[in-house]
Amino acid sequence: MDEILEDSYILVYRDRRRRWLVRPKDTPKLHTHLGILDVASLVGKGFGVRVATTMGDELTILRPTIEDMVMKLARRTQVIYPKDLGLMAVKLGVHSGSRVIETGTGSGATTALMAYLVQPGGTVCTYDINPEFQAVARKNIERLGLSSYVTFKAGDSRLGFEERGFDAGILDVGDPWEVVHSMKEALKPSAPMAAVTPTTNQAERLVAKMKEEGFVAIETVEILLRHLEARVGMTRPSNIMVGHTAYLTFGRAAEPPVST
Repeated sequence: MDEILEDSYILVYRDRRRRWLVRPKDTPKLHTHLGILDVASLVGKGFGVRVATTMGDELTILRPTIEDMVMKLARRTQVIYPKDLGLMAVKLGVHSGSRVIETGTGSGATTALMAYLVQPGGTVCTYDINPEFQAVARKNIERLGLSSYVTFKAGDSRLGFEERGFDAGILDVGDPWEVVHSMKEALKPSAPMAAVTPTTNQAERLVAKMKEEGFVAIETVEILLRHLEARVGMTRPSNIMVGHTAYLTFGRAAEPPVST
């Protein structure tokens, strides 16, 4: 049996909107509106157990996934939602051993997912111009136990990256078109790049610059996520929907045209 330890993160689950991420050593007693849960008593038990609060409400103790961990990170900036992160990971083809360059560390949510995917043989090099954001991100990455796979760089990526030969790149800054040239130089030929923009105007300028720099297979998408309230004979769309979060632009680095 996979036992819960004192320093294990556990997801205390009630339903989709009521869930808590805690560790027994940090939160021996979890106080909620559903009653108090004796978290310390869970040490030695297995994940998946059902437990009751002092008010008799039933909760399930789950092993957190990377999605659970990312969504519970401390935030100084807006994090990218899992619905967007999932497509980014697929489009970028990130896997164990990949080398990923990122600019716009923010709170480290994207950094965390990429580090999770590249372990144990890969690395993520992440730049941010704001040292305060990176301080928060460092703590988040440490909390997830992924520090060995991340290199933090404080600097302006518009001036270029120190490293070369990356397998994938991520742009999450306010003026991504200003970093496209630097990203192109840092990527291997044919390597994919993903960029995150909140507005269509930013996406337009970004795509124009990517074409200018010789990127190919360029596409911009938006992902809308809607849950269904599935009940026998009464299934319907949820009234609450995660609508617009970001526009995602993808492209592939290519060599200059061959002159004839």
